[in-house]
Amino acid sequence: MTASPRAAHLAQLNVSTLLHPLDDPRIAPFVALLDPVNADADGAPGFVWRLVGDGGADATDLRPAGENVIVNMSVWETPEALWDFTYRSGHLEVVRQRRDWFDRHVEAHLVLWWVPAGHVPTVEEALERLADLRANGPSPCAFTFTSSYSADEAAAATYSDEAAATCAGAPLPE
Repeated sequence: MTASPRAAHLAQLNVSTLLHPLDDPRIAPFVALLDPVNADADGAPGFVWRLVGDGGADATDLRPAGENVIVNMSVWETPEALWDFTYRSGHLEVVRQRRDWFDRHVEAHLVLWWVPAGHVPTVEEALERLADLRANGPSPCAFTFTSSYSADEAAAATYSDEAAATCAGAPLPE
């Protein structure tokens, strides 16, 4: 999956259900990684934007998916840039230790989708994409790293009746 010559960026939402509250000592190693991992993201090649709460450092104070569920949402220039940050940076330590801090999700917990360059997705938009992925499986409107679609495929999907129902109300690349 590569970026399209169209002006599109890749958005991602990840939801994680905490095993314990953020102020619990058992979660302290995760909390200690937040600032350095977020700094890595902010400086990563291809990084565009990430969701932050009222505190301005991270989004752990936002709980739109449930009281014990934290969200991470960001936008990247290309899928490769997001992949490199996720699996080839300090973020990999979070991935490796996630079972120490988070419940195992039965349903999809990560969703990717294309947005027009310059569009900042809302949390509501992201949760709709995650719900779509959970209900319908991967599509050009909501997909994963392993079942991905290009920005061109997402743009073409906006013109098909089947995808229009799936992507209703959410902006896609033109």
